[in-house]
Amino acid sequence: MKHFLIAFLLFGTLSYAQQPPKVLIVTAHPDDETSFPVTVFKITHDLKGTVDLALMTDAQGGFNGSELGSVYYGYSLTDSVVGRERLPAIRKQELMNAGKIMGIRNYFFFDQKDDLYTQDEKPYAGGQLWDVAYIQKRLDQILSKENYDFIFVLLPHSEQHGHHKTASLMALRAAQRYQGTKKPIVLAGGWVVTGNTPMHFEQLEGYPETRILKEAPVFTFNRSVKFGHRDLLTYKIVSDWVIAEYKSQGDVQENLIHRGDVETFRYFAINPKEGVAKTQALFDALKATPYPH
Repeated sequence: MKHFLIAFLLFGTLSYAQQPPKVLIVTAHPDDETSFPVTVFKITHDLKGTVDLALMTDAQGGFNGSELGSVYYGYSLTDSVVGRERLPAIRKQELMNAGKIMGIRNYFFFDQKDDLYTQDEKPYAGGQLWDVAYIQKRLDQILSKENYDFIFVLLPHSEQHGHHKTASLMALRAAQRYQGTKKPIVLAGGWVVTGNTPMHFEQLEGYPETRILKEAPVFTFNRSVKFGHRDLLTYKIVSDWVIAEYKSQGDVQENLIHRGDVETFRYFAINPKEGVAKTQALFDALKATPYPH
């Protein structure tokens, strides 16, 4: 059994070395991808995969908590008028700076209005506040052209921002509509604090497409695993690099940095059951560290 497991893990690692994974991240705001930056970094750097990112909003929100960002950029970003004027360009540049670290290749900007914080997704997913027809058409075009293996979204739990939930719903529905021979596997990403178990989640009420496949494991990557000379390094370093790029968003640095060590991914039930093995092979390959201890 031990030899079989070793062979399975080796096969998974080699298969991704030969066929690097291709991933699309679908998020609402710049910095949402800081929930799983190390997974992205290892896909692009260790597995030589390709990662693109589709950003739903125009990023004009986020001016609350920008006191130090105002000092850094020289604009009064906490003023809602100034913030809404300046933040779209600032936050998109921050995203691309962070993306350079993670190895993100392409960005698709959908520019839906980043209006306010709310946990109500209905006005956005229902098309009252966002142009859902445009989002659907463009996502369909991107998926058809790029032929992704995986789509990463944020876990659409009830306490999430309504924009986050809607971005995840748009991605799930695009995967359901996809008519290609290889449907992309949609995974819900997030993180947990060291020692805690992942949040219990079955589905977002009212949206059956968000149901999680109960038989599938929660796939994880632990940023705190030590490696390198005298085990002095961990992948928290990469997370620090990424989060530090978001200087306009003080709450990101204050509340996310080193708070969550384990990046987690849930497997949606809309995905084919045979895709669980493919997903497991990806995360097994990611656990390999190409640096000596």
